[in-house]
Amino acid sequence: MRLVQCLRSKLKDFSNFPKEYVERSKRQVYFETPRARNYLPRTVERKKYRYTTNRPWTEEWGYFRGDRVEVLVGKDKGKQGFITQVITERNWVICEGLNWHYRTVAAEKGFPGILIKSEAPLDVTKDIRLIDPSDLQGCEWEWRYTEEGEMVRVSTRTYMLDDCSECIA
Repeated sequence: MRLVQCLRSKLKDFSNFPKEYVERSKRQVYFETPRARNYLPRTVERKKYRYTTNRPWTEEWGYFRGDRVEVLVGKDKGKQGFITQVITERNWVICEGLNWHYRTVAAEKGFPGILIKSEAPLDVTKDIRLIDPSDLQGCEWEWRYTEEGEMVRVSTRTYMLDDCSECIA
């Protein structure tokens, strides 16, 4: 029984990877001394990990893929869309069809180049707002417990439960 508890504490629910694996994969080593008898083991590594759009390893988050959100800033202000990707470490979400930016590739002297369109990330703290399922308006939300003890998102304006059954966590 103790062995099972020990092994379970090493695993995280969000990714089923052991904690040591996650820490080792995030490690960025700039220099490491050779593994020889006449060298002391020293490493020069990055202290703080810089997260990008790669797979995040976090335990809890309030926004999920498939959530309907409203954009609060930019040229898409007031438009609604669905979240396609979540980058929790940078507080970013990428919404389907919203917040496009254009990039020119292979531009040369005689060739104007190719214009590539891609979705830029939005900051969850100030750029988006979740949509209330009852009236499809933007709202603030909070976590609450149901009578069965399940944790659910609730709109603070209408106190309507957010049905996250179709959301992909």
